[in-house]
Amino acid sequence: MMELLNNITNPEWIMMHGGLYLVLLIIFIETGIIIGFFLPGDPLLFVTGILLANIMPANMHPVLHLLYWLLLISVAGIIGNYVGYWFGKRSGKMLMQRDDSWIFKKKYLHQAKEFYERKGGSAIIIARFLPVVRTFAPIIAGMVGMRKRTFTLYNILGSFIWVGTIVSAGYLLGDNAWVKNNLETIILSIVLIAVMPVLLKFAFGKKSEPISVPNKSHQEKE
Repeated sequence: MMELLNNITNPEWIMMHGGLYLVLLIIFIETGIIIGFFLPGDPLLFVTGILLANIMPANMHPVLHLLYWLLLISVAGIIGNYVGYWFGKRSGKMLMQRDDSWIFKKKYLHQAKEFYERKGGSAIIIARFLPVVRTFAPIIAGMVGMRKRTFTLYNILGSFIWVGTIVSAGYLLGDNAWVKNNLETIILSIVLIAVMPVLLKFAFGKKSEPISVPNKSHQEKE
């Protein structure tokens, strides 16, 4: 696990340990499974774009190759969110009765709930670009009873937008010599930009109120 965390944005290490299929697994875990909230999805997607720019398949046009992996990674993110949504729908009350641990903290659910209430269904799209929040947003959507059809729409749109923009940015810049020579600095910048809204919220936001999970008899929220 420590080796994975130390090398998760190292293109050479990724290619030696599962390649782009490892990326699919990591994106799936980060976008819907609680233990995946610490994974660096944004810089990983950028590095994935760089990898795709330097992989020239013999039997497929490079653009088609890019679109193929954009589709697969987006689907991994969609399935991940569905898992989180299902888990929130089934286990919402149980989660809020659990004690905090080094992996799970109820404040993450409070933050995601506040964000969801402010943004509505579009929170599922916006949350894709926010570390930690993107893991818990689908869980919150399930807990508050968001209509499955509505969640499906925002889930699919959000995954394609998130994966498409960041992977494409890495793909377009992947052959740039300056980018290759300063990859660590670029990745660090992506992490800081992505984490900044969460840090600001943590520093200046008001203390969250306890979350309430509606009974099954309540009307589903759009």
